[in-house]
Amino acid sequence: MSGVDELTPNEVRARLAADAEFDLVDIRDREDFEDAPIDGAENVPVDELEAVVEEREWADEVVVACYVGETSVQAARLIDHYADDAEVASLTGGYEAWDDS
Repeated sequence: MSGVDELTPNEVRARLAADAEFDLVDIRDREDFEDAPIDGAENVPVDELEAVVEEREWADEVVVACYVGETSVQAARLIDHYADDAEVASLTGGYEAWDDS
């Protein structure tokens, strides 16, 4: 059990299609993100996340994506620690699942 919620690519796409207000944060390396972006995502590479997580204003809902959905669980826990009122989730299967769906 990860301790954070997980959302499928289709659930995230539904939120994007509904213009829901949430932060979709892709923590892959900049090069990976630029080569294959997730529509609607902001790139905050995992090695830069700790530097911004505490000072950043987070939306009420945050979804974190990585390459395969493992590192994003850890990043979601970190964001959840600092974003007190936010619902923080990980994108199940990460970019690979996003690209396959």
